[in-house]
Amino acid sequence: MHERYFDVPDPIERANLATFVGRAIRLDDAAVVRFRQRPDNRVGAWTTTGFDTLAVRVIEGVVRPNDTTAAADALQRNLSELQSGSRIDLGYSMDSSWRGALPPDKGFAHVDDVPARVLVDLAQRGAALAKEHGSNQGPPVSLLDQEVLEVEGGGEQFGVSMRIVFALTAMGFIPHTGQEQMTAGLDLDRIDADELVRVRASKSWIRLDARYGSVLKHRGTGLQFA
Repeated sequence: MHERYFDVPDPIERANLATFVGRAIRLDDAAVVRFRQRPDNRVGAWTTTGFDTLAVRVIEGVVRPNDTTAAADALQRNLSELQSGSRIDLGYSMDSSWRGALPPDKGFAHVDDVPARVLVDLAQRGAALAKEHGSNQGPPVSLLDQEVLEVEGGGEQFGVSMRIVFALTAMGFIPHTGQEQMTAGLDLDRIDADELVRVRASKSWIRLDARYGSVLKHRGTGLQFA
């Protein structure tokens, strides 16, 4: 049996990974995280979000195997129990739980830059509507699919749906001071007015890049890997 581990020497990066995994579990208690080694000695940590989007955060380290999937709850436990060293046990392989390929690393064109405050404000308004009109199954699909922001640039023009906005804020990818909560209750003034979220697009994907991570949504319906 091949050894399965993620070696993350920097304790700050291990804390970043723990935060990413914790938020993935908050969105889905059965979440899995897929790791893929990059050529620059960094690793992309990927997860689904429950909003038909993918989320990714890049962590400095080395993963073995170089493309593998682990259960988020096992990762969280092994991170918290790590006493010494920097190798995090990935537990049993969950590769069968991740179907299809990941989005490409390249091929995305810059479309627009959006103030982070605008996106958090949209998420707050959406959360209020979801609370008013949602159910035990979560926000209504009509709200999630609503395009709440129009972006244009680089020969592209399209709407950004509430799904992407919710995913970005739920994963905590926008830096702010004070409270941890990214939607209801967060004073927008705690977010730097100059903090921007970059919108990129490829033929198949829309991508929002914030300081602490990115979310991606297929330009079709639902998650597709093409």
